[in-house]
Amino acid sequence: DFSCVLSNVGSYWQRCLLEHSLIKMCNLLKPLYHSHSTDFEVHRNWLAVTHSLPVSQWYYEATSEWTLDYPPLFAWFEYGLSHVARYFDKEMLVVQNLNYASSATVLFQRLSVIVTDVVFIYAVKECCKCLREEKGKDQLGKPSFILAALLLWNFGLLIIDHIHFQYNGFLFGVLLLSVARHFQGRHLEGALLFSILLNLKHIYLYIAPAYGIFLLRCFCFTQNNADGSLQWKSFSLFRLVALGSIVLSTFAASFGPFIIMGQLSQVVSRLFPFKRGLCHAYWAPNIWALYNIADKALSILGIKLKLLDINKLPKASMTGGLVQEFQHSVLPSVSPLMTLIFTLLSILPVLLSMWRRPNGARGFLRSMVICALGSFMFGWHVHEKAILMAILPLSFLAVESKEDARTFLILSTTGHFSLFPLLFTAQELPIKILLMLLFTIFSFVSLKKLFSKHGQLVNSLEAAYLLGLVPLELICEFIYPLTSWQHKLPFIPLLLTSVYCALGVLYSFIRLYLSVLTAADSRSKAKAQ
Repeated sequence: DFSCVLSNVGSYWQRCLLEHSLIKMCNLLKPLYHSHSTDFEVHRNWLAVTHSLPVSQWYYEATSEWTLDYPPLFAWFEYGLSHVARYFDKEMLVVQNLNYASSATVLFQRLSVIVTDVVFIYAVKECCKCLREEKGKDQLGKPSFILAALLLWNFGLLIIDHIHFQYNGFLFGVLLLSVARHFQGRHLEGALLFSILLNLKHIYLYIAPAYGIFLLRCFCFTQNNADGSLQWKSFSLFRLVALGSIVLSTFAASFGPFIIMGQLSQVVSRLFPFKRGLCHAYWAPNIWALYNIADKALSILGIKLKLLDINKLPKASMTGGLVQEFQHSVLPSVSPLMTLIFTLLSILPVLLSMWRRPNGARGFLRSMVICALGSFMFGWHVHEKAILMAILPLSFLAVESKEDARTFLILSTTGHFSLFPLLFTAQELPIKILLMLLFTIFSFVSLKKLFSKHGQLVNSLEAAYLLGLVPLELICEFIYPLTSWQHKLPFIPLLLTSVYCALGVLYSFIRLYLSVLTAADSRSKAKAQ
């Protein structure tokens, strides 16, 4: 009996870990022959490329459309996995075997995700040690237990890694371990881990500005003035050299062989494929989703009012589900440079605030979450899965502050719901709904209990917005497929999901920004008094 087993486990951490392991292992009980996605084939192909071809061909091989487009350290990670994979099924390591998915191949891929999750589990444990806790509290009501549960049972990670298929748990484990090291004052180790992470997956460049400013301000400068401002004389050249040596050596080890072979430009072109277009095939719930729908609405209105000639408008491919460049019909089209400028402008205030008044590791973590959200909101070709880069670190802040808990509940609920289209088959529908409900209910109940003395976590308007996800899901999954529009406009459910969730993500982004600005203002007033 599972409940009896849990009752005999002494530590809440062990209970968390046990349940986490059982949930992940249950993933292996799913039918192996049809439990895989496009990303499953992506990683199978990368196993084949790195195992079968010399290093000089890794970033040129294009037999499959899913070419290697992660940094070199991840390619070596796949190379290492491939030497274990050959004991399961050697055929999966043949480059020409496109869409190969034998039962042994699926078993190995699933197992590899579960095993590499040990990095994530260890990182969560380290993060829990960094929390401020009151003694004598009930174990299940402790912030450390709630944080462990929010991270280990995170709905987004579970469906993306163990149903859809990716290695985000392993990568987020490196990130969270890096964050924990900064909380513990082990800044060089934290910098090393983040440098390794950047060379595993370059999407973490989103949060690199927060890391750079924090380390320069709080590590390379060793002292502050009495008012908290920077003491310029405290600059340590030795620390800067040590930090730079760690970063440069990591990148040299990763990219060095390709620089020697004269392939750096080829590798970079794979990492940053700007011709893929502003939005992914499924729009991430960000500012460009709202921009796209505004453009669509204006074009329809213009045609209705006979202000626009339908024959002169560019063909709207942005709702066709294709990954390519397109032009907007009415509003100005957006270039990669424009998204970069908007992204930098969106994170610049929080970086300046952190430089002026860093507020320690917690201030760094808050800035990191805002950088992740700013890049998600304004970046080029953003994947919907990138929302986890904000949700997971925000979990840490959510168990320490009521206002952060409020923001977390809104962001995690809308962000996780926006991942629903990744699981689109009929058999996956009850699974994703049940898992989402379990995680969301636990989040609300546990955080409400934690902050029971501080009133309601969300106000009535926020609650109404979140409850609106229920009819949205009913429309997208049950009502719309029965209409005649399903065949003419099949992407309407995706569009509705993206636009509705974009409102919640934008609201959370604004709330987090206000928390930084109001905190800075409060500190200024306190010092003035």
